[in-house]
Amino acid sequence: MIKVYELARELKMESKALLAKLKVWGVHAPNHMSVLDDKTVAQIKVRLKKGEEPPQEKKKSILIKKKASSLPSTTATEAGSSEHEDTSHSFAQVQEDQAEVLQHDQPHSEESLRHKEDSVPGIPSLEKTASPPLLEKPVPSPKKEILQEKSDETVSDVVQKEEKKGRDKEGKNLSEKKGKSVKPVKDRARKPDRLLMMGTEELLEAEDVVEGEPASEIPQPKMTAPVSRMPQGAVLPGMPPKEVSRPQANTGFRQSGNKKSGFHKKKDRGFSRTSPVVPEGTKTRKKSIKIEEGISVKEYADRLGLKAQEVIMKLMGMGVMVTINQPIDPDAAVLLAESLGIGVEVQSEESEDVLLGTEGEDSGQLVSRPPVVTIMGHTDHGKTTLLDAIRKSKIAEAEAGGITQHIGAYTIMEKDRNITFLDTPGHEAFTAMRARGAKVTDVVILVVAADDGVMPQTVEAINHSKAANVPIIVALNKVDKPEANPDRVMQELSGLGLIPEEWGGQTIYCPVSAKKRTGLDHLLEMVLLQADVLDLKANPDRRSQGVVIESKLDKGRGPVATVLVQNGTLRVGDFLVVGGNFGRVRSLINDRGQRVQEVLPSFPAEVIGLDGVPQPGESFVVVEDEKSGRQVAQSRSLKQRSAQMIRQKKVSLEDFYTQMQEGETKELNLILKVDVQGSLEPIRHALSKIGTSQVRVRFIHEGVGGIRETDVLLAQASNAIILGFNVRPDSKAAVLAEKEKVDIKFYSVIYDAIEDVRKAMEGLLAPTIREKVLGRVEVREVYFISKVGTVAGCYVLDGIVQKSGANVRLLREDVVVYTGKINQLKRFKDDVKEVAAGYECGVSIENYQDIKQGDIIECFTEERIAAKLEG
Repeated sequence: MIKVYELARELKMESKALLAKLKVWGVHAPNHMSVLDDKTVAQIKVRLKKGEEPPQEKKKSILIKKKASSLPSTTATEAGSSEHEDTSHSFAQVQEDQAEVLQHDQPHSEESLRHKEDSVPGIPSLEKTASPPLLEKPVPSPKKEILQEKSDETVSDVVQKEEKKGRDKEGKNLSEKKGKSVKPVKDRARKPDRLLMMGTEELLEAEDVVEGEPASEIPQPKMTAPVSRMPQGAVLPGMPPKEVSRPQANTGFRQSGNKKSGFHKKKDRGFSRTSPVVPEGTKTRKKSIKIEEGISVKEYADRLGLKAQEVIMKLMGMGVMVTINQPIDPDAAVLLAESLGIGVEVQSEESEDVLLGTEGEDSGQLVSRPPVVTIMGHTDHGKTTLLDAIRKSKIAEAEAGGITQHIGAYTIMEKDRNITFLDTPGHEAFTAMRARGAKVTDVVILVVAADDGVMPQTVEAINHSKAANVPIIVALNKVDKPEANPDRVMQELSGLGLIPEEWGGQTIYCPVSAKKRTGLDHLLEMVLLQADVLDLKANPDRRSQGVVIESKLDKGRGPVATVLVQNGTLRVGDFLVVGGNFGRVRSLINDRGQRVQEVLPSFPAEVIGLDGVPQPGESFVVVEDEKSGRQVAQSRSLKQRSAQMIRQKKVSLEDFYTQMQEGETKELNLILKVDVQGSLEPIRHALSKIGTSQVRVRFIHEGVGGIRETDVLLAQASNAIILGFNVRPDSKAAVLAEKEKVDIKFYSVIYDAIEDVRKAMEGLLAPTIREKVLGRVEVREVYFISKVGTVAGCYVLDGIVQKSGANVRLLREDVVVYTGKINQLKRFKDDVKEVAAGYECGVSIENYQDIKQGDIIECFTEERIAAKLEG
C-alpha cells in the first residue's frame, strides 16, 4: 500500500503528472493522498518503464461547420432582424468559443484546473475567450455539417508543457506570451468554418464561462440586442439534460471583479459528479503497530483503527472467543493484523530492558558505601528505643502507643562513618514489612529482651534474615533489669541456629540497655566490623537505582515515596520509574527534613514528583529521557491490570454451589484509610483473618490519605464503617458523616482496630436462641363468647402458665398447629398473671379461634445468647 505522492516521489515525477496519467488509465485516484495497492503500483511501473503514454480519451466529438455569412451583423437593425432566425446559430457560437478553451485544457485534475492559466502555454485567458451572451429569442440555424475530429494535443503533451513552463500571474505578460504562441488558434477563431468539440461532460462540470471585458487579441462578434445567459433548463445539442452546466452551479471558480487575471483560486467545494468513496479502513489503517503482551481487545482495536466489535467478529472467525475487555493472545493478534496487511511488533521484557538502558559495572568506578542495617525483633522488645538511643532523638515518643507503625529510615555518623538504619514493626500483622526490610539490608540487628526471651516475631525475623542471607547481630536489650537472664536467651537462640562466638559459633552478641544507653558503642563497632568484612561498594557515577521503603499521599505535596538508593546517585530533575508509576524528581528531602540536591548510595530520602503512590518494596530506576520512562511505566501498568483481570475468579459449575452457600454468609463492609502505603497491606491482612464461615470482612475501598467526602458517600451507599488509621476527615466529610449517620472509627494502634472489628463482626452473627418451657395445659372444654371469641377451659398439667413475657404453642396430636401469645388468662372471672399446676383456668389465644378439645397448650420463653467469634 502506497500513496500517490509517495509513488510520484519514487518515480521522480510531479504528483499532478502522475494523477493525470492515472486518470486516463482508469485508475481511481482523486488526489495525491489516495492509496494505491501493490498490484496497481506494479502495473503503473511496468507501463512507465515501457514508455507507454496514456491512451487518449475516446469521446464522441461533434463538429459544426458554419458559413462565414452566419455571423451576426454589427448594426442594431441587423441584430433586430436576426431575432426571428433559428436558435441553433447562437448555440453554435457559444460552443465555438467554449471549444477554444476546452480542446486545449484537459489535465483532468483539480490542481491543474486551478493553475492552467499560468502553467499551460498556448491557451487564451478565460476572460479573453468568453463567449458572447445569448439572445433572449432564438434565431434561425444555419446549415450544419457534422464531422469527427481528434484533439490536436494529448493530455501528456499538456502535462509536459506544464512541467517546463513557469507560472506568470500578470495578465499583461500572459497576453504577450499568448500573442506569440497562439497564432494558429487565433487564425482558426477567425475562420468561417470553426470546429466545435462536444461531449466532454467532465470538463463542462469543472469549468464555467466567466463574464468579463473582451480581450483585444481575439475579436468577438458584437451584439446590440438585449442579452441574457442561457435560460435555465436549456439543453445543448448532443448533451444529456442532467449534465448541463447552470449559472448557479458550484464550479470551484468565481467572478474576478477588478482583478486582471480573470479568475481566482477557490477552496474546492466539490463537483456535481460524485466520486467513489475510498473505504474507511484504507484511510485509517496503519502499516505497523506495537502491542504489549496482555493488551485488551479494545486497545488492540484502537491501534488497528477498527471497531472492537469488528475485531471480535474476526477473532471468532479464527476460533478465538474473547470479550472486549479480555487480553488478546499475541499470536492471534499477529495473525489478525497480518491478514489486514498490518505488521505487528510485540514488545517483550527485552525491549523494556533496552528502554531502561541497563548499565554495566566497572570495578574501577566502585567506591565504599555505608552499611544498611535493619533492626528487627518482637513487639515491645525495645527496637525503636534502641534506635532512639543511637540517634539521640525522641522517635519512640512520636510513635503511637510506643509501637512502630511503619518503616523509618535514618542515617547516623559513627567514627566518621555513616550507618543507615531501617526500623521495622514487630507486630505479627507486619510480616511483609519485615520481609522487605530484610531484602534491602546488609546487616540485621536482632533485638531480644533479656527478661522476655524468644517470641514468635523473633523467630520470624530470624527466618527472614536467613532467607535473605543477611548476617545477624543479636542485641540483648534490657540487661539492666533485675529479672534479666541473658544466658537463658542465648540458650534459646542457640536452638534456632544463632550460636554465640563465646560458645564456638559465628553470631555476635552485644548486651545493651537502650534506656540507660549502655553498650551502644560496642554494638556500632560490631556493625562497622561486619560491614568491613562484607566489603560493601557501589558506583556513584551511574544512573541511580534503589528500592521504595515507604510511600504515602500528602495533601500538600502529593505522592511522597521514601526511597533507599542502592546504586548510583539520585539527583533533582532525574526521570524516575517505580513499578507502574513515573515522574521527575522535583525535590529530595533527607531524614533530617533538609532539602538536598543529590542522594548517594545507601542513603534514604523522600522523593516528591511521582504521578502516583508506589507500592513499598518496588524497585526504582532512573531513565535517560521522559519518553522511554513513560513507555516503561505504561507497559508495566498494563501488565498489572491484565494480571488483576486474570486473578478475578470466574463462576463455574463446580464452585456455583459453594458460592450459593456463601450467599448466606454475612459481611461487615469496611472502608480502610491509612496514612502510609506500607501499613495498608498488613492492616488489611490482619483484619481479613478475623472472619469465620458465618461472617467475614469485606473491604469496599482502601486507600492512602485523609477521609474525604467521597469516602463518606461510598460508606453511606454500601452501609459500611470507615476505619481511619492515623488519618482524620476533612470538615466537609465530618459534617456529611454526622448528617448521614455514617460511623467513622479512628485508630493509631492496630490492636484497638482488630478488637473493635471483632466486636462488630460478633454483632452481625445471629445470637443463639435458648428455649425454656414453663408449663403445659390441657384443653378440656371449648366455649364461644360473643365479642371475645373462642375460650378454652383448661387444666394446668405441670409448671405454670404466664400471660406476659411468654409465648404459647398449640399442639394437636403432638403437631404444632399455631404459635402465638395469650390474649386473656382468667381464674374463674378474675384476670390473673399466671396459674400454677393443678388448677383450672380459661385461656384465649391472640388471633386464633380454632381451638379444639384435647389440644395441648405449651407455654415457653426464649433466651438470646450473643454469638462469639471462634478463636
